[in-house]
Amino acid sequence: MHISIRPLYRTHAPQLPRHLKVLIAFLTLVAPVMAVGVGKLPREQDFILTAYYSPMPGQCCYVKGGYRADKVLNGEGTNGADGTEVYPGMIAAPASYAFGTVVALPGIGRFAVHDRGGAITELEGGAHRLDIWVGYGEEGLARALAFGVRRVRGTVYEVGGFQPKVSFSLDSFPAVLDRLEPFLVRGQDLLAVSVKAGDRGLSVETLQRSLKTTGFFDQSSTGLFGTATQDSLKRFNDAYGLKAEPSDRLSERSAALLAAAVRRADVTPPVAKNVDKSAKASVIRTAQRTMRFLGYYKGRTNGVYDDALASAILKFQQSEQLVGTAADPGAGRIGPLTRGRLEAEWNQKLVTALADRLMILHRVEVLLDQRGKNLDQFLSEGDSGQSVALLQRLLADRGYFPAVKVNGHFGELTKAAVLQYQIDRQLVAAEGGTGAGTVGPQTLRSLRAEEQQEAYVLVRSEGWRAL
Repeated sequence: MHISIRPLYRTHAPQLPRHLKVLIAFLTLVAPVMAVGVGKLPREQDFILTAYYSPMPGQCCYVKGGYRADKVLNGEGTNGADGTEVYPGMIAAPASYAFGTVVALPGIGRFAVHDRGGAITELEGGAHRLDIWVGYGEEGLARALAFGVRRVRGTVYEVGGFQPKVSFSLDSFPAVLDRLEPFLVRGQDLLAVSVKAGDRGLSVETLQRSLKTTGFFDQSSTGLFGTATQDSLKRFNDAYGLKAEPSDRLSERSAALLAAAVRRADVTPPVAKNVDKSAKASVIRTAQRTMRFLGYYKGRTNGVYDDALASAILKFQQSEQLVGTAADPGAGRIGPLTRGRLEAEWNQKLVTALADRLMILHRVEVLLDQRGKNLDQFLSEGDSGQSVALLQRLLADRGYFPAVKVNGHFGELTKAAVLQYQIDRQLVAAEGGTGAGTVGPQTLRSLRAEEQQEAYVLVRSEGWRAL
């Protein structure tokens, strides 16, 4: 007899439907991700936006008056606080924002947090400060100044949650070069700047205007060192015997000669009329002085057209390949063609002499900067430190501040001394004038120029060791 015995409990679970298996597998994969994402959802936030840049040596101007001071304000300008190399799309945010946090700002772009800043904090009232990196050198500074201060409501995408890609172009922030002019300390000094092909800034615009003034640039000043500027600089170098100087950057020698040529651009030529036996005595005397200056004439300045002057003129004409012999038409007389060549050589010789002086002045300034004897930042009441102490010593040297009171603190006494200096130099009209009692661009420029000139005189009389 066969007896069938059934177990009281099943030893195997029944098979689940396929759709339930799929659902369980999906939840197994997704649930941990959802758990991690709790609290990492995007959130909206009010921001106060500013922009910062990476300062470079040889700029025309700095927001704080000098390269060193701007580096203190903006950092070294090479990397963010987390070590990331600066790039378009980097921002500085408060310490509560983890590095890598993405912030979307409507109408501006999407940015990643890689930097910090002393003033970049969470403000009272709920808004948070953000600082957007906008480039290098003068172009970056122009963008930062043009951007100003803006209030925007944006979206924060924290690390660990969904994050969109960074998206920002510097082209969306115009570099308004005119914004740099109020910060000029050295004026339009070509020797004080460093520009090369591809640069954009007020220094390049100054180079273009200078080339245009001297007749070597016939386009609009754009502030971009492109092929047209490079070609113009090459033509200038060739015309002034600087064929070995580069045209893809402004060398010290080219800058000195160009600056000198600009200063002499409106000078009246020495010989304005034809010179022969029928010329007036005053015209002949001018011709004699000019030929002597150029090294062709050694006679008297008597206003008489004689064989000595005619011979000197002939030698010049032959050196310029204008005539061959004394029998050629116009030989020994100054007509329009000879007059033009005389003017060019006379002007070039004077430009070269002025350029030599400008180069010495520039080297004096560089040496003073290296030795910490030149003030290189803007200052006002409440500031303190070595720069203020240097300001006080400079004012003391000029009789505006008591030397025994030098303490490195910009207080009422320093403010009064600065004001009197400004009034005496006609930098401000009265106590209530703009910039009165503070060291801004004009006052800084004046102090630096005076120190430079005093050092230049010392070098010329006693040599470089005197410094």
